[in-house]
Amino acid sequence: MSVVGRKIRVLVVDDSIVARKTIIDGLSTSPKLEVVGYAINAMDAQRKVEQLNPDVMTCDVQMPGMTGIEFLKKLLPEHPLPVVLCSSLNLKVFDALHAGAVDFVRKPDGVESREQFIRSLVQKVIVAASAKVRPPRAQKEPEAPVAPLGPLGAAPQYIIGLGASTGGTEATLEVMKRLPADIPGMVIVQHMPPGFTKMYAERLNRLCRMEVREAVNGDKIEKGVALVAPADLQCRINRTATGGYYVSCTPGERVSGHRPSVDALFHSMAENVRCKMVGIIMTGMGADGAEGLLAMRKRGAYTIGQDKESCVVYGMPGVAFEKGAVCEQAPCESIAGVLMRRLKI
Repeated sequence: MSVVGRKIRVLVVDDSIVARKTIIDGLSTSPKLEVVGYAINAMDAQRKVEQLNPDVMTCDVQMPGMTGIEFLKKLLPEHPLPVVLCSSLNLKVFDALHAGAVDFVRKPDGVESREQFIRSLVQKVIVAASAKVRPPRAQKEPEAPVAPLGPLGAAPQYIIGLGASTGGTEATLEVMKRLPADIPGMVIVQHMPPGFTKMYAERLNRLCRMEVREAVNGDKIEKGVALVAPADLQCRINRTATGGYYVSCTPGERVSGHRPSVDALFHSMAENVRCKMVGIIMTGMGADGAEGLLAMRKRGAYTIGQDKESCVVYGMPGVAFEKGAVCEQAPCESIAGVLMRRLKI
């Protein structure tokens, strides 16, 4: 449904009176949004979706009776409605994203202020209105058996950088779970609120073959390890005097509007990495990563962009493609295969 030329119609779902008022009042400050109703639980929301036909729904993850996760699994196959989660610091948010939610915002809790929460929520609801909704599908096996690269040290030395935003938590998992345990050292930037990057890294670590952990300032880049950039810090790759590589995770200005920024990571790779390298840019709003990926390509990196059809939001990879930063585009489920073929060259 097109929202061009009119306000975006939003349904707010939350069992808390205080949270509902905060969300409704906050969304109502935007001239682009119209709150058309609210629901106090999943059953109420099901009725309101059918009655009001909203463009976007905000939804709490933890609700009495049917949880937000159970609700999305039931709702989205019948009504593919963009959903932005409003969640406290809770691992279940990733289960809700897997169930088909487009994005999430951290509720105010002393770390995220009310103003930050509303600003982020408004922005993400506007983006969600034009996002593709992907209800969960039955799990599929990788397209081909994943073969290891060989004994550690036998494959050509590579460093891999991957950046994503809206829709990226599940898209990145789709890539990572298809890769072998001995993958070259990777650094991942996923736009995410403070507190969630550690939980996301732990989730990837449970579901993937390689070790995945949240990066700490000074961590070495090693084969078989993927580092997730911590929220609210800029993550860059640096080279040691002896030719090794490590990450710096430090406070700093936002780059391309973000901290951590995909552009900051990719530019550091273009400037500092002297071995072979691959850059991957995936679903996300805006243009973060496009300039950095172009700089990487100019330095000889192989660059991969997620294609439009498989993106929740074809923003970041679309801009990168238009700038000539992408060597090859591929669907989300094929990116791992493209990467593996490149690593074996």
